[in-house]
Amino acid sequence: MAAFIAKQMVGNQLSAVKDAAGGGGDGGDDGDDKEKAEEEERERQEAIREAEDRRKEKHRKMEEEREKMRQDIRDKYNIKKKEEIVEAAPQEEPNPLMRKKKTPEELAAEAEQEELDDFTTKLKKRLSDAFKNCPLRNLF
Repeated sequence: MAAFIAKQMVGNQLSAVKDAAGGGGDGGDDGDDKEKAEEEERERQEAIREAEDRRKEKHRKMEEEREKMRQDIRDKYNIKKKEEIVEAAPQEEPNPLMRKKKTPEELAAEAEQEELDDFTTKLKKRLSDAFKNCPLRNLF
């Protein structure tokens, strides 16, 4: 057991030294690593999409089965179905992780608008305070 632990410790330190020294490998592996990483990321994103589609399809089928069961019960006991206002195909909620990112220009515009709003609020308050304290306010 002690030999195993010692081998693990020495092996980890040795691999760290090899990595720091360059590992004796080619310098051209960086491009391959990037391509592999991009390919793995694309595959991961595709797997996520497929899993989400399967989940949605599964839930859609379950809801259809439930509705069929509900209708059978309504028919059996002569219960009328409540009329619901049918909305025009509700849009799917976008995945918050896949949302469109704001551009720097949009972020700057929002910040500028916030500053303007803050400035106008402060200005309005100061003017109203000054007007309240003004001895000529009775003339208006």
